[in-house]
Amino acid sequence: MSTEAVLIQQHLIDPEICIRCNTCESVCPVGAITHDSRNYVVDAEKCNLCMACVPPCPTGSIDNWRSMPKAKAYSTEEQLTWDDLPAALDDAELQAMGLDPTAASTPTSVPTQAADTLSSSGEAVFNSSAYGATLPPWSAAHAYTNLYGPKTPTQATVVGNFKVNEAGTTNETHHIVIDFGSMPFPVLEGQSVAIVPPGVDASGKPHHARQYSIASPRNGERAGYNNVSLTVKRVIEDHEGKPVHGVCSNYLCDVKVGDAIQLIGPFGSSFLMPNHPKSNIVMICTGTGSAPMRGMTEWRRRLRQTGKFEGGKLILFFGARTQEELPYFGPLQKLPKDFIDINFAFSRTPGQPKRYVQDAMRERAADLVALLKDPNTYFYVCGLKSMESGVVLALHDVATQAGLDWETLGSALKKEGRLHLETY
Repeated sequence: MSTEAVLIQQHLIDPEICIRCNTCESVCPVGAITHDSRNYVVDAEKCNLCMACVPPCPTGSIDNWRSMPKAKAYSTEEQLTWDDLPAALDDAELQAMGLDPTAASTPTSVPTQAADTLSSSGEAVFNSSAYGATLPPWSAAHAYTNLYGPKTPTQATVVGNFKVNEAGTTNETHHIVIDFGSMPFPVLEGQSVAIVPPGVDASGKPHHARQYSIASPRNGERAGYNNVSLTVKRVIEDHEGKPVHGVCSNYLCDVKVGDAIQLIGPFGSSFLMPNHPKSNIVMICTGTGSAPMRGMTEWRRRLRQTGKFEGGKLILFFGARTQEELPYFGPLQKLPKDFIDINFAFSRTPGQPKRYVQDAMRERAADLVALLKDPNTYFYVCGLKSMESGVVLALHDVATQAGLDWETLGSALKKEGRLHLETY
């Protein structure tokens, strides 16, 4: 049969509601999803319809399909130019092409394994994303999502903006507090919002919304108020060190008290904290990946103050290039040692060897093994994508060196909503 007569279900991403969070690309086991500065796209030649990218998507933009003749599948080049999805071909159009509208393959969920990703040399490499949960902890609170979309954003007012790493640091990070007034915007720790920066891009089109994790607890940055906080690093270079101007990050770092901002969301229904007594939380982050960890820590601190909640252990592994660049270093130092166990890792301290969060984790192997064995322990990883594999591999090594079967344990962590990965 010629490719002209082969019907496929082509997987497509809706550019109109995608918030460019990179979740889909990071979890795709076959490298079918790529992006440029404009759109995220799916290569029909590589996509095997495994559905690994669908559950983690916070907006549902990934869950789109078009019945197409294989020979006329939309190329990635075409998809990169889209502002919205093309209309679906109806049955009559498909039949006119000599195609049976019912003949396309149905997308199905295919389990991924740790070693099903291949390097350029053909060798199996550790697939950390295979262990990331897409379900929340059983005791998590209900998360409201997608209350405000790209076509119907809401507005908030800036009520605070201050720097949260040391003065003089080139890589400045800001703590920004926004208030919703009387507009409903219920959020939980671990959720995110997407900010719509004003203006247009180089092609004259409105800027896409950018995603930011919420850094405050569920009852507000200030308890009892309808506000949230964000942790934003001013982007002046890309991950390779090349100069770049982050449109939204620079906009947010420069906002003034009283300014109005447009946003959509909230997003996220799985990266949520447990609510049952004696549950343990292990938080592993770098840089602005500390935002959800700050929210979780502050909520547990407020619960502790009530004297009515018996929390479990809180352990934080927090990495940055230097102490000066690390957000919230001062406030973290003031938290009681019997409340949270903090482990810093700095990779660019002059005169010191490079130290990453996975190194700090291995130093605490005995404690982590005990927590891995405890079904009441939940792990959260947030930061740059480059850290994810090393962190999950550290958990793997700590477990196997203690005689635990990682495949059994890793599978349980995923199925029980106990290992959450949010990297970008």
